[in-house]
Amino acid sequence: MRVACRIVTSYCRPPGTDIFSLLQELSETPGVSGQEERIRAAVSGHLAPLVDALRVDALGNLIGSKRGASPAHNRVMLAAHMDEIGLIVTRLERSFLRFAPVGGVDMGTLPAQEVTVHGSSDLPGLIASRPPHVLSAEERQKPFAQADLFIDVGLTAAELAESVAVGDFVSIRRPASRLGKGQASGKALDNRVSIVVLLEALRILQSRTHAWDIYAVVTVQEEIGLRGATTASFQIAPAVGIALDVTFAEQPGAPAEESLPMDSGPAIGLGPNLHPKLRALLVSTAERHEIPFTSEVLPGHSGADAWAMQVSRSGIPTALLSVPIRNMHTPAESVVLQDIERAARLLAEAISDLPDDLSVLALDDH
Repeated sequence: MRVACRIVTSYCRPPGTDIFSLLQELSETPGVSGQEERIRAAVSGHLAPLVDALRVDALGNLIGSKRGASPAHNRVMLAAHMDEIGLIVTRLERSFLRFAPVGGVDMGTLPAQEVTVHGSSDLPGLIASRPPHVLSAEERQKPFAQADLFIDVGLTAAELAESVAVGDFVSIRRPASRLGKGQASGKALDNRVSIVVLLEALRILQSRTHAWDIYAVVTVQEEIGLRGATTASFQIAPAVGIALDVTFAEQPGAPAEESLPMDSGPAIGLGPNLHPKLRALLVSTAERHEIPFTSEVLPGHSGADAWAMQVSRSGIPTALLSVPIRNMHTPAESVVLQDIERAARLLAEAISDLPDDLSVLALDDH
């Protein structure tokens, strides 16, 4: 069950800033799980001016730290993953490439998609299959399987062997665009949307005094097992963690109990993966500042970095803040830009509200 907050407001961004342009840049930058170098470099350029120190850890997580005003130096870790689903080359077959998915790729969305093969240089290509004219009536009724698809980059077999090797990554190539009613569409909005939320929240906090030390972590390899959040949570050992991600928005065919309305603000997670008192802080902050939100019930695995953060070391009180998007894990994901603004404002206000006294987050057995 999802419950929408009735409070409605808008957040006025500072002049000269443009959420769509930032989202477009990050969406169009490749970063398949395991090959996040380019997206990490792009995010680093935006994150560096907003933090006191910036580093890359052994796994590839980008970690920015910003000191708070309290001498207690309690740590809050904010996690937004940078990796996207994609493909990897498994075999060169004459002048074509065979591939396997990296992460939760829907094979039905791949035919006729434009891609970039990251070989010795970037090669534009497309995903092809046998044309319908040569298929039997029975074959036309079946969904595409991995074996039916191949990548064509327009090279001869000899040229291809010089430019591409087994193990090279492949990313979807699609420009981001604006849609009607303040929406935007593009590939890899899962989870470039939340990186924008993180950066926007840190911009807001530039003019605020916050007690806690902030660790802004842009994690790697979430799509293949929450790996970046697992290692980062262990090394940072925060007192509180807030994971930032996307969730399923309402659209035709989506179960009502598993989808949320767009343009109603971010979703605040509720369930065993998430700390009830930290959730309550987010809810009270949203209500006090008249920021619209919804509640997302997650009865088990959240599927987000929050799952890894919660059980790191001796346990971390963890919350999950998500932005609803449509068409998740396809090259045509879409989001309402104002939901990104609302999520950023809620995150910034919640960090400002974190109490010095950690006992308020303790779970009472009585």
